[in-house]
Amino acid sequence: MSLWGPGRIPGWPAVLADGPVLLRPYRRSDAAAWSEVRRANRQWLTPWESSLPGSWYELNSPAAFRWVHRDQRRSARTGEGLPFAVCLREGDRERLVGHLNVGSIVRRAFCSGYVGYWVDSRVAGRGVIPTALALAVDHAFEVAGLHRVEVNIRPENRPSRRVVEKLGFREESYHVRYMHIDGAWRDHIGYAMTSDEVVAEGGLLARWHRIRATTG
Repeated sequence: MSLWGPGRIPGWPAVLADGPVLLRPYRRSDAAAWSEVRRANRQWLTPWESSLPGSWYELNSPAAFRWVHRDQRRSARTGEGLPFAVCLREGDRERLVGHLNVGSIVRRAFCSGYVGYWVDSRVAGRGVIPTALALAVDHAFEVAGLHRVEVNIRPENRPSRRVVEKLGFREESYHVRYMHIDGAWRDHIGYAMTSDEVVAEGGLLARWHRIRATTG
């Protein structure tokens, strides 16, 4: 039976969790929390994000979130994206700490998408994004019907490159002047992974658990 058809989007909506890390669809009520995290991380995020007209303060206001949320809902409804709020569960509290999207999804003979993510600098280094990425990739392969996922990262972004390299993504390509970021056209390194590369290991999350167990 086909994984998709008229009126049916494979793998969406979805809630994914492992330990304290939770991935879920955005809600309209996330506006204030999203704005606080984004505004607090201006210096941390600006060097790695696409250039947009307007000030950082305006582009990351609670009002701006309405447009972000609308665009994410559209991409999810059309099957072009799987946008997740990345949250940390702390006791009975849920804290928004980042974003992950499997976007530019193409079906049929391609069955591929691109992953983008960011995380609050205040929780960086705690394994939040590697866990979130492993959860999302397993979901994309096992439920959403994708065969391949790609991640493109600026060469200078060592923390983000370490995430994909730890998880075993292959470095495949070097994209010259690939995207307009922080005021200029920036080169990117292309990483990728296919479903058959992790199925024998029980999935990418299982691989990540073994890596953490051996590295401490």
